[in-house]
Amino acid sequence: MPNLLLLFVGVVAGGLMGAALGYYWVSTRNRQDVAASSVEREKLLADAETQKKEMVLEAKEEAHRIRMNLEQEVRDARAELQRSERRVQQKEESIDRKLEDVDRKDKALTAREQENDKIRQMIDQALADQLKELERISGLTRAEARTTILTTLEKELTQEIAQKIREGEEIVKEESDKRARNILVTAMQRVAAEQTAETSVSVVAIPSDEMKGRIIGREGRNIRALEHATGVDLIIDDTPEAVILSGFDPVRREVARVALNHLLVDGRIHPARIEEMVTKARNDVQSRIREEGEQAMFETGVTGLHPELVKLLGTLAFRTSYGQNVLTHSKEVSFLCGMVAAEIGADVALAKEAGLLHDIGKAVDHEVEGSHAIIGGELLKRLGKPEPLVHAVQAHHYDVEPSTLEAILTVACDAVSAARPGARRETLTTYIKRLEKLESIANSFEGVEKSFAIQAGREIRIIVKPEAIDDSQAQVIARDIAKRIEGELSYPGQIKVTVIRETRVVEFAK
Repeated sequence: MPNLLLLFVGVVAGGLMGAALGYYWVSTRNRQDVAASSVEREKLLADAETQKKEMVLEAKEEAHRIRMNLEQEVRDARAELQRSERRVQQKEESIDRKLEDVDRKDKALTAREQENDKIRQMIDQALADQLKELERISGLTRAEARTTILTTLEKELTQEIAQKIREGEEIVKEESDKRARNILVTAMQRVAAEQTAETSVSVVAIPSDEMKGRIIGREGRNIRALEHATGVDLIIDDTPEAVILSGFDPVRREVARVALNHLLVDGRIHPARIEEMVTKARNDVQSRIREEGEQAMFETGVTGLHPELVKLLGTLAFRTSYGQNVLTHSKEVSFLCGMVAAEIGADVALAKEAGLLHDIGKAVDHEVEGSHAIIGGELLKRLGKPEPLVHAVQAHHYDVEPSTLEAILTVACDAVSAARPGARRETLTTYIKRLEKLESIANSFEGVEKSFAIQAGREIRIIVKPEAIDDSQAQVIARDIAKRIEGELSYPGQIKVTVIRETRVVEFAK
């Protein structure tokens, strides 16, 4: 127990001693740190004082520099202001001098105007005196003299203006006629088309006359079957090695010709075979019609046509008008319209399409009543074609009055294509009768001396008696003769009526 007490006392005593030693060491350490901090603080204060003095010195130097710069700027501004004042003073002096010059000139002009006024008054007085003297000499007042002079001048000017107008009209007419002839002749020379074609019959060659009996068949059954299937008449006569197909529908006639050729090649001719061959021929002809229409589009450069129009266009390859193939004629008119339109600045594409389709109504005119021009226009309108094209087609025979340049071109080129030599075929008797009828209509009018039908009956020139017919009556006679011709004759295209009134004065120098 005592040992434990001693041990406890020893431990407590050791702890107290350790605590005392620790306190002493800490106190000593704090005193050293405080002393070091004081020294460092004094050093920092000394450094701050030094920096303060340096900053004050720099501030003073910067303030001195700024003051010197400001003083220099003030001196420069004062110098510039003095220069500006001198320039302003110089300008004011210059303006004063100019104002003095203007005042002097103004005074001079005023004096000159006063002098001019005096001279003008003197001139007016002299003119008044001269007018009074002229009125006294002529016996006319000023107003009467002015009226007389103006009347005389008006008459002279009217005559001169009328003369100039006549001369201008003659020049324009000559130039336009010459240019129109050149354009049409050039276009015609560039187009090479076929001559006339067959109209209502087709001839089919057969290998021998024995084949005629086989075509006729027992009791005529073969020929009746062929005529019934095709709708054309077969004429089998004494013509050697030939059979004639007659019919006004060219497509049916072509179907019959193709079917008969197939039968001749096949050799088996009986009603059943005939119906089979006619069906095959009809398909072949329809294919050819479509090819003809597409070929016409390709040749003329007209594209975008409705398939029905292509088919109807190809049908025209089997139609004729006065012996002229209608499709060939339509292509020729399209070429002419395109060339002439290019020369005069019209719509080339529209003109070519109007020329190609102007006779499209002939492909269906046997099915619809009315003029082929109106029928064709209605057909194009139904298929959505533009109004200018419809109008050009409807107006190409004056069923509708042409109102566009392309419509007039279609009229002219249609007439050119139909009137060229060899384009159409007409019997000599019919031709002579038409010419005689033209001349007889013209000669029936009072005052007509002679008449001549020229240019294959497309123009009639009428010479009237100058002592019985004046210029205005000549115009009336021309219109009346044209109306009579329209009412009494049937003719393709148009006929030009020219009335000539001529007065000749002849003298002989002896």
